[in-house]
Amino acid sequence: MEIRYLRLIKAIVEEGGITKATSRLHLTQSALSRQLQEAESQLGAKIFFRVNKKLIPTEAGKKLLQLADEILDKIERTEQQIKAMAIGETGEIRISTECYTSYHWLPATMRKFQRLYPNVKTRIVMEATHNPIEKLLDGELDLAITSDPIEDKHIRYIKLFKDEMFALIPSGHKFSGKKFLNAHDFSDQNLIIHSLPMDTVSIHKYILEPAGVTPAEITILPLTEATVEMVRAEMGITVMAGWAMAPYLKSAELKKIRITPKGLIRDNYAAMLIENELPEYFEYFIDLLRTAIQEHD
Repeated sequence: MEIRYLRLIKAIVEEGGITKATSRLHLTQSALSRQLQEAESQLGAKIFFRVNKKLIPTEAGKKLLQLADEILDKIERTEQQIKAMAIGETGEIRISTECYTSYHWLPATMRKFQRLYPNVKTRIVMEATHNPIEKLLDGELDLAITSDPIEDKHIRYIKLFKDEMFALIPSGHKFSGKKFLNAHDFSDQNLIIHSLPMDTVSIHKYILEPAGVTPAEITILPLTEATVEMVRAEMGITVMAGWAMAPYLKSAELKKIRITPKGLIRDNYAAMLIENELPEYFEYFIDLLRTAIQEHD
């Protein structure tokens, strides 16, 4: 017996019939009648019989009404308790990432979290951007988002999501006819990256360094918008996540190209200190982070 059928039986009895129950349950009369038939079919017995246009519970209906009172009351009380627990929680989550681009989707996740935990403050620590792991170890963060986990006995990592990195080029670039780029394609290019050191940059770590390739020039530019404008002006190429470049690909002046036939796929993690005993609401926040990129796309 599904919960919706219990709600239906309770509403019909308390409202005195199907017509008034429709308003309470926000259903049409035909939909309500169909649900009643489904409930009776599932039970294998009549739940109501009609007397002078009124629906009177049968013996089976009375037992179901008693069950509905017990179950629905427990559900309501449990929901109220959970909401009270969430509202009663207080605290703070200090968070940072390794790239400013992530701040395009992170605030929406923070807003979702605070609907359930209005008394838990979430704060982006902007000055920790590009070195969130270091700041986490220094005690300045509670949670760091990174795609470059380092082995450290004080840190635990929780995998959040995968994303694919692409090269962003001007549409008139010599690579524009290619289906994908290999490491050696970068040897005569100005590669624009968001920060040093190079061994933390995905394209260098996973593609260029293993092939022994160094770009002709490297430009450090931490702002995504400025990087995109340099690419548009044919002053270099960059590599970034597909979701990060998506808003800029609406322009015919820019194009993305896959890196290697299999693509450059990276894992993103939430990093926290092992010794910190974190409140349960951290688990909910991390669950939201796991779906953030899909929703942003």
